[in-house]
Amino acid sequence: MDLSVTIGSLHLKNPVIAASGCFGYGVEYAGVVDLSSLGGIVVKGLFLEEREGHPAPRIVETPAGMLNAIGLQGIGVRRFVDEKLPELRARNATVIVNVCGTTIDEYVEVSRILSDADGVAAIELNISCPNIKEGGIQFGCSLSGTFDVVSSVRKATRLPIFPKLTPNVTDVASFARAAEEGGADAVSLVNTFLAMVIDIETRRPKISNIVGGLSGPAIRPIAVRMVYECRQVVKIPILGMGGIVDARDALEFMIAGASAVQVGTANFVDPFIWPKLLDGMRDYLQRHSLARISDLIGTVDVESKHKEWISS
Repeated sequence: MDLSVTIGSLHLKNPVIAASGCFGYGVEYAGVVDLSSLGGIVVKGLFLEEREGHPAPRIVETPAGMLNAIGLQGIGVRRFVDEKLPELRARNATVIVNVCGTTIDEYVEVSRILSDADGVAAIELNISCPNIKEGGIQFGCSLSGTFDVVSSVRKATRLPIFPKLTPNVTDVASFARAAEEGGADAVSLVNTFLAMVIDIETRRPKISNIVGGLSGPAIRPIAVRMVYECRQVVKIPILGMGGIVDARDALEFMIAGASAVQVGTANFVDPFIWPKLLDGMRDYLQRHSLARISDLIGTVDVESKHKEWISS
């Protein structure tokens, strides 16, 4: 059975990708996960310089998920290229780098540096993190800002570009269209949902940033809906994510229209989830007599369900 998928010019051996922010720089998991067995790894978000992020506490569990406000702590793009990328390259990992910026010029410069580095397969433009006040989501919540960042980076790199979109907008499909018009090769969606948790005994927020990003199974049905909506308006591939904990969840995203999926929060619960996801996909293909996972993309049958409702 063929699990390979194509995202723009990028060919992946399977559609299962480790999501940014939940898999470190990849090297941290090299002792327990065969990095080359994954379709890809999206490393922690990188700015031009090092960044400390927010003070603790910055993670809290919620029913069916978790809230985080890490604040995009990171080592900066140059240290990543010098210290982390060589090991990833040696382990034959397909490396997608999550690129951050406070200005368009910073997005461009970080992308340019990565373009000159050996071993980077693609760039995921982080224009959707809800946990920082400068840059990022300011671009991702504006149609013109989304277009401007994507088009500017497009001019600076030959690498495939995947803008990561925010769900914290009224119509995410319009932002997918703006990204496509700017020259994106695919879009990643969704990032976390802005949320808040309060300790009722102290009456204080449970994380230092007051609000943070909600991830985990609680957001999956909303994320699936957004993937479906974007699939209706763009021709470029979609990388779907949000609350995936097993193969059934991943397949749901693909049936809704995603060409590949990213898994994040579930990795904290089960670092050995990766072969289970792939085995579940193979089992599904066998049960449904399908030869290729790519044949499943965007096959949701809404017409039959609509007719069923009418007839009943």
